[in-house]
Amino acid sequence: MVLWCGTAGRFLMMTIILCIGPLARLDRRFLPLLYNRRHFGVITSVVATTHAYFILNWYFTFSPFDKFEAVLLANTSYGQLAGFPFEVFGIFALICLLILGATSHDFWLKFLSPPVWKSLHYLIYPAYAAVVAHVTWGSLQSTQNPAFSYIVMASAALVGGLHIVVGFKERVRPHTATEWVRIGRADDIPDKRARIGMLPNGDRVAVFRIDDKLSAIANACAHQNGPLGEGRVINCLVTCPWHGFQYDVTTGRSPAPFTEQVPTYRLRLNQGEVFVHVEANPPGTFVAPVIAPLAKDPSWTNRSCRFLSATCRYPKAWNPFWSLSPW
Repeated sequence: MVLWCGTAGRFLMMTIILCIGPLARLDRRFLPLLYNRRHFGVITSVVATTHAYFILNWYFTFSPFDKFEAVLLANTSYGQLAGFPFEVFGIFALICLLILGATSHDFWLKFLSPPVWKSLHYLIYPAYAAVVAHVTWGSLQSTQNPAFSYIVMASAALVGGLHIVVGFKERVRPHTATEWVRIGRADDIPDKRARIGMLPNGDRVAVFRIDDKLSAIANACAHQNGPLGEGRVINCLVTCPWHGFQYDVTTGRSPAPFTEQVPTYRLRLNQGEVFVHVEANPPGTFVAPVIAPLAKDPSWTNRSCRFLSATCRYPKAWNPFWSLSPW
């Protein structure tokens, strides 16, 4: 029972981790779950290690061979499909999870560089596939009811389906050869929120509304490429939903004493439609907001947006989630 719970627990935790990302992109109500996703992943690696420890001591304590050697020699039927050694899938998944857990700290992000760190953490997907194969093959080879293997495959289909749906939703649409790309109607951008658009080069841009003014910055946070367009604006500073890093939406700069910067973009308004220039400005470049009053609100002329400088009253160090990270 303990061994089964370890397998089920590890698989369930990995399924939840991989569902959080696409669910947050489909529905903003799931965004708070992103705050602790990386820590949840570290816990998953601990659960997986504990499960492996119990397996070794339960099945191979009295083996004439070394425990680690015995787990590889217990089944060598690599030429069969039905009797294929499912243990190798579990070992591969465990190695991936240990790598992800060991490199989850921000030290490794700076040491390896964000592109390398991000690519390394895509190991969560082959690790999940290995867990699915490990559980499915193991369950089908046992004499017990294989119902659990069907549940695993259904869960894997759910994860894959969510990612496919999000992929179609955010797919790159073909653009004509132009310097300006349409983002959408200005009235469709909610106050203190953003609308995310896709540029011809594949980069994403977040267009924010603050009362009657629009500003655009790169959607990728300078910390770990978190989706800035999914954050909320407070006093002209958008907070990254992943770690709480903040940026002025008119300059792309973090408030002092922080030094992070992201590129800004020029905007223009044409008959209520918002267009963004495809060429990004250097990170930290000020761009004057575009006036875009909400037609449904007759009192827009009485509003004003006071853009704060780096001395914002709400620096990211005060944000309780700034040190948290998704995985």
